[in-house]
Amino acid sequence: MNPIKEKSKSLENSFLPLKKMYPKSYNKAKTSPYTKTRVILMNGTEFESQWFMHQFARHCSEPEILSALAVVRRQEQQQQKRISCLKPLNESILETTIAYEQLAVDLTAVLARHETDVNNIQALNFALLEDFDHLYRYANLLKMDKNEDADMLVGKFTEIMPGRPTVAEHRYPSDDVSPHMTAEKADLYTKLVASTITAAEQQTMNYYMNIAQWYKNDLGRKLYAEIAMIEEAHVTQYESLKDPNLTWLEQWVMHEYCECWLYYSAMQDERDESIKKIWTEHYKMEIAHLKTAAKLLKKYENKTFESVCGTGEFPQLLKLGGNKEYIRKVLQDTVKMTADNTEIIRDFKDIRKIPDGHRYFDYQKYMSGDPEKNASHLVIKKAIERLGQDYRYQDSEHPVKELRNRKADNISISRTK
Repeated sequence: MNPIKEKSKSLENSFLPLKKMYPKSYNKAKTSPYTKTRVILMNGTEFESQWFMHQFARHCSEPEILSALAVVRRQEQQQQKRISCLKPLNESILETTIAYEQLAVDLTAVLARHETDVNNIQALNFALLEDFDHLYRYANLLKMDKNEDADMLVGKFTEIMPGRPTVAEHRYPSDDVSPHMTAEKADLYTKLVASTITAAEQQTMNYYMNIAQWYKNDLGRKLYAEIAMIEEAHVTQYESLKDPNLTWLEQWVMHEYCECWLYYSAMQDERDESIKKIWTEHYKMEIAHLKTAAKLLKKYENKTFESVCGTGEFPQLLKLGGNKEYIRKVLQDTVKMTADNTEIIRDFKDIRKIPDGHRYFDYQKYMSGDPEKNASHLVIKKAIERLGQDYRYQDSEHPVKELRNRKADNISISRTK
């Protein structure tokens, strides 16, 4: 499938009337977990698109481009509002959060499994274990506050157990910066991976940054605030993978192509027919957006669509699903790693091989103080006190020996030597 060759409505005829912007919400008790995660992913993708185009407009003086950005941006905003309202009124903050983290875990894993670029794979696997741990922390909060089992929400497709402990994830910010790809040499799939995961993590960061104030108790508010800091670190990591040397118009073409790829993937994967119709309609809108961006790229920079997207044929489509064995292998191999960014290269090293004077330890001491008082630790400590052991869903014992004890939260692994 090549979206640039597909027929589409004109850009001017791609608006949504208001009556179509408020769709019927999904049934939270019956809908597939991966329909819920697709809703979150596409919501985040649309937010990223709008935010990018606003930034582009603030750095552009050409009236024709500004006009096109305004039209496309308004249509992208309509899509985002429509998608966000697929979430039902009776889905709680925490229930939505579990879906956010399931998306983070399984999206990251499936992208890494099909990636060939080593830099991207390392970045994905590193953050994967941190989002995996966030799922575990929020699941314990859900069990305490709502007496609800998160394994039912994830459909038992995703295990719920400790990853790299959140308390160990507080790193000096510059250590989260990755070396960027060179777009001319990178595979199309590699470009799509960086674009997709950046938008997804940014959406998670935004949700946690804004939802903390609405949570009903202090522990929950503190937990959202702490994990939002880590999600910002993930956005830093992923956005730095992208090639910063692309022009604004080249970036715009890539954004629109990525949206086409994601909507087409969602169309092929979706089981809910009413939501599938939305993905299909949005895909057709994105074709018009892509053609608009490609036309302007040709006019103002004399560059072709193919110079950004190759032939334009979609690479392997995105199919969300369980990744239990892959995640267990990454846990076993890399849970004790942290990031170390030098002027030459960013590396991932076993915490035991980091020099004593490294800024990681200074930042840890400053940020965490007494880790026993961090919300990410307290939520597990209180769950153990109340339930007798932590809440987990796992098919077999944890692959990391130090994380098997269900009556004590390990705050040393991955953090101390």
